[in-house]
Amino acid sequence: MRRILPTLACLLLTGLGLIGCTPAQAPSAAPTPEPSLLATSTAASATQTLPPTATSAPTSTPTPALRIGSTLTSALDQMVEVYVPAGDFLMGSSDSDGMAYANEKPQHTVTLAAFWIDQTVVTNGKYALCVQAKACKAPRAFSSNLHDHYYGYAEYTDFPAINTSWNDAQAYCQWAGRRLPTEAEWEKAARGTDGRLYPWGNNPPTADLANFGNKIWDVIKTGSHPGDASPYGALDMAGNVWQWVADWYAPDYYQHSPAQNPAGPATGQARVQRGGSYHYSEIGIRSAYRFSKAPAYFDSETSFRCAQSATP
Repeated sequence: MRRILPTLACLLLTGLGLIGCTPAQAPSAAPTPEPSLLATSTAASATQTLPPTATSAPTSTPTPALRIGSTLTSALDQMVEVYVPAGDFLMGSSDSDGMAYANEKPQHTVTLAAFWIDQTVVTNGKYALCVQAKACKAPRAFSSNLHDHYYGYAEYTDFPAINTSWNDAQAYCQWAGRRLPTEAEWEKAARGTDGRLYPWGNNPPTADLANFGNKIWDVIKTGSHPGDASPYGALDMAGNVWQWVADWYAPDYYQHSPAQNPAGPATGQARVQRGGSYHYSEIGIRSAYRFSKAPAYFDSETSFRCAQSATP
């Protein structure tokens, strides 16, 4: 009503010719910012400049140094391997060892590169994996000395893979990504660096330390004598089963073998076996004792373990 009265009065006076006037206009609303500008302004006001975040320098975890007691586990057969560091050791027997044979002499210093060796001999269960992979032949006999049913039976899964020739042992180690140990590697792994007679020292063996002397007349489960561990943690290096090594055999090899990383004669008729078996006396299970058989030979007293060179 307040807006209508001034407008009527203006029209009346104008009609009488007394004045001229302009009708009052309603106040206009404040202009609305363009939507795009509003959005930009709002976004800008909400943005804060933050200081750059400090980036931490990448860290690396050092690889533990290999030492006596270090182990690794093979991917294919899950065999635990023990580490033998590089260095010198006394190989063979001295003249003072009344039990020594001529093929163990002279005792001499040998230098070896670092290597890994299987903690135990290869078992029936592990050997069966190679047979299933068609990389190995089944053992030449499925029995042991006292058991007609041995290989392929669950109760003997963790017993040594016997009735295996040198050729069978070579095939298995190659399948597993390893190799047979050299004679020198086997002996160092068995006795350490000080020329001891047995893995545990110079004391004669007992039934608590080894399976020997036909006390049982058959092989027993691997790792049954933890007290017979060598200075590097290798088990079953004395008694229970003979163990194939890589070398050809020569009775006089120690008289002219190389001082560093000897690998045996270039040729031969028989391959070396080490460690003795359940059938042998304390003389035959000494760490320096050497024996040999043709590469195709097998029996219920013979098995093997593998090795591999260690990367520095």
